[in-house]
Amino acid sequence: MSFFAVLFALLLEQVKPLPRGNVIHDALTGWMQWTARNFDAGRESHAWVVWCVAALSPALLTWAIYFGLEQVNSLLGLAFDVGVLYLTLGFRQFSHYFTDIRKALDHGDEVEARRLLSEWRHLDASELPASELLRHVIEHSLLAAHRHVFGVFFWFVLLSTFGLGPAGAVLYRMAELAGRYWSFKSGDGGIAVNETLMKLSLRLFHLLDHIPARLTASGFAVVGNFEEAVNCWRRDAGLWKYENEGVILAAAAGAVGVRLGGGSAPGLPRDRAKTFDAGAPPESADATGSTPGATPQLAHLRSVVGLVWRSVVLWMLLLALLSLAHLIG
Repeated sequence: MSFFAVLFALLLEQVKPLPRGNVIHDALTGWMQWTARNFDAGRESHAWVVWCVAALSPALLTWAIYFGLEQVNSLLGLAFDVGVLYLTLGFRQFSHYFTDIRKALDHGDEVEARRLLSEWRHLDASELPASELLRHVIEHSLLAAHRHVFGVFFWFVLLSTFGLGPAGAVLYRMAELAGRYWSFKSGDGGIAVNETLMKLSLRLFHLLDHIPARLTASGFAVVGNFEEAVNCWRRDAGLWKYENEGVILAAAAGAVGVRLGGGSAPGLPRDRAKTFDAGAPPESADATGSTPGATPQLAHLRSVVGLVWRSVVLWMLLLALLSLAHLIG
């Protein structure tokens, strides 16, 4: 059933995608605010309470609903799977920004492309050179594809195998949202938050994302330039601040032959979340902290889209084969 749930959810999302700034996103943001306001008194022990209420309890509630529906009819369970995946998995939850930026660049409107990137990622892109603009778009798009598609895919399939339905998809997305939300609130937003809560949210999401990130990187290697992807993965993943992000971006850079990584250009503001701060370790192939490869060009956006879609087909085929083997067995 997992294969059909993912397939139907992806098809449904292509036919009727969630609009930008939808009510679901607003509700989840409000949920994060409510949990902190009611359960966080600033102590370290409260961070665990807030995270469990904010991220773990929705997953448990999802499992309970799925279990009840399965007892009535398995088709109701499948429909619930599709509904939850429609809200948690899919390209259209972020691709409108990517599409709009790509259209702006196709028309030579770099000002609009910078404005859209700033709105999407909350960073000052007004002075970014064209190649740096493209680099940021590629990197953010790759990470968004992982977090909205491949990471959700992994946790849904894993926990549904044990009869937990779409609880894994909800757990992954809520953990990712918690880490991103509290990092933003403790960053340039100027809002005082429990720092322990921010660090705990990031650490727990890092643990949940450890295996999915490496599976995503493996998929990029298989459907792209395998040898270069593996070489970049082994050599350059440490260029990024966060290990899981480095694995994904380094593998993708090698798979399509594009130069990624590198700190902000001199005099330019850094990414608000400092996600892409890059160093240049002694073993790095590039003293500037970038992977080897061609300077980002507009054509690389199409290459990245192709890489992601081929990876989706790869994992869907593998899931179909596993489902078939289970039915035959």
